[in-house]
Amino acid sequence: MSLKHELQSIISGNGSVRNGKIIQTITDHLRRKKKTVQGTAKAKLIKEQETQVLIEFVEAQSLWYNDVNESNYIGEGAEQKVYEFSDPKFILKLNDSVFYELWEDYLNSLLIHNYFFPHLAYELLGFYESDKLYAVVKQPFVKSTESTNLNNVKEFLSANGFINKKANDYYHPDLGIIVEDLHDENVLTEEGTLQFIDTVFFLMPSFYDKG
Repeated sequence: MSLKHELQSIISGNGSVRNGKIIQTITDHLRRKKKTVQGTAKAKLIKEQETQVLIEFVEAQSLWYNDVNESNYIGEGAEQKVYEFSDPKFILKLNDSVFYELWEDYLNSLLIHNYFFPHLAYELLGFYESDKLYAVVKQPFVKSTESTNLNNVKEFLSANGFINKKANDYYHPDLGIIVEDLHDENVLTEEGTLQFIDTVFFLMPSFYDKG
């Protein structure tokens, strides 16, 4: 099976990936419900409706995560809040999917990340609601030992078929995948090794092409 076919299989829910089962279950539910939101002109409205579908599913499946302790707050970026986890080998992240038009796109990004970086795989623990809806994920903790040279990031990605389109954004023309926002806070360096701790993957229309 080619790499593209393997990724297509994972996104469709037929293939397996580390910590992927619950993510695939939720994306499958959202896809089946998507017909109820199709035909709406504005993506914002579609996401609002999708969010309601997701909340109803979370409620029905008891997927609320209520162990967020604000005293363990570390910091946040544009898309997520970061907390210490009870096990210091991990950290907790709350993501509101702000970078994505749909929650399904965010969940697909988790699956792609877990495929490429299994040692840094996200584990979806559930969802948390305060001012907005957040996905709660656990991820292995990485200690940065040196500054990240972004030229090293570019060389690594280029060697694996990704083309730099602008700044810290890349795409893979054969796979039909985009990965963005790979600055030096999202790619750490630990003992000389690049660690992709925060990735933002998007699937291009060509991802779904047969090949």
